[in-house]
Amino acid sequence: MPAMETRERALGDRLAQFGVNRRTFLKYCATLTAVLALPARFTERVARALESVEKPSIIWLEFQDCAGDTESFLRSRNPGVGDLILDLLSVDYHETIMAAAGFQAEAAKEATIAKGGYIVVVEGSVPMGDGGVYCTIGGKTAIQILEEAAVGAAAIINVGTCSAYGGLPKAAPNPTRAVGVASVVSGVPIINLPGCPANADNITATLVHYLTFGSLPATDSKGRPLFAYGTRIHDACERRAHFDAGQFVLEWGDAGHKRGWCLYKMGCKGPSTFHNCPIIRWNEATSWPVGSGHGCVGCSEPDFWDTMTDFYVRLPKVTGFGAEATADKIGLGIAAATAVGFGAHGIAKAIQRRAGLGSEGPAPGSMEDDTDGSE
Repeated sequence: MPAMETRERALGDRLAQFGVNRRTFLKYCATLTAVLALPARFTERVARALESVEKPSIIWLEFQDCAGDTESFLRSRNPGVGDLILDLLSVDYHETIMAAAGFQAEAAKEATIAKGGYIVVVEGSVPMGDGGVYCTIGGKTAIQILEEAAVGAAAIINVGTCSAYGGLPKAAPNPTRAVGVASVVSGVPIINLPGCPANADNITATLVHYLTFGSLPATDSKGRPLFAYGTRIHDACERRAHFDAGQFVLEWGDAGHKRGWCLYKMGCKGPSTFHNCPIIRWNEATSWPVGSGHGCVGCSEPDFWDTMTDFYVRLPKVTGFGAEATADKIGLGIAAATAVGFGAHGIAKAIQRRAGLGSEGPAPGSMEDDTDGSE
């Protein structure tokens, strides 16, 4: 029996086992096609690819992280068509969920590397300080593990902001000299799916794109797929109309908060953050942070911890509302203001150290809400 026919039967068996008929499968493929921002006519191609694809091997590496991306990925469906599709992948190595341990686990990884042509998924940043001793697994540093895995890889998918840009471990003063994957390896296609954590639907869509077209999706200048990070959160936010109307939450629990007004003055970083959170959402598309009443913290942007905090301090004062150019000014304003504030903070700390001061006072020039709060 041809191998492809065997896989099609296997997929059909899985669909029947979970009560998923052909129509539902195609509907799911249509949803993935839409997430990828592809024309609807590609739905059939996506379906054919998923039915006929050879089961690719996955090596999922975890370094300096909280395993939040794994948690997000595993909780995305329970069960659903997505699980069935992902069941077509051969996850040969995943430290958190694999049954094997110790030498058996390492042997599984080495066997996959020896075959070549696999996909490497990386979660967590890579510590470069002191020879990489801050993250070692099986006697090898994260640097060594990543370099070995990258040699025969077909592609590397960074899930979460830590593996994409260094994330929280890279935040100042960055004692481990944490960096993103692209700062360690090169010569292999790399794509970033930042977020804290990465959205499981974006991970699935990226994998499906690779299985369908044999390549990673087109990216922006920060290595993020355009289908997921091509739109500013502010532009797709359900509270945008309140921003345009000058209706803002001014205090947690006030009347505006209860009415779902704009969270810009409560520190929302949506105007300076690119992600499709408002569109695909979380928890089976039921909600997302801003929908739940909390402002965006900008977690999908590089160095967000250093450049976006304080999370509850609002963006620089806006002189007008409602125009696209206004939101652009906000985004540029926050980046510039926080960069200046952070740089000033570093200078102040250096002066304190040289002066022998032990206490840490407010950072001169740090981002504080010095605007009048008028609407």
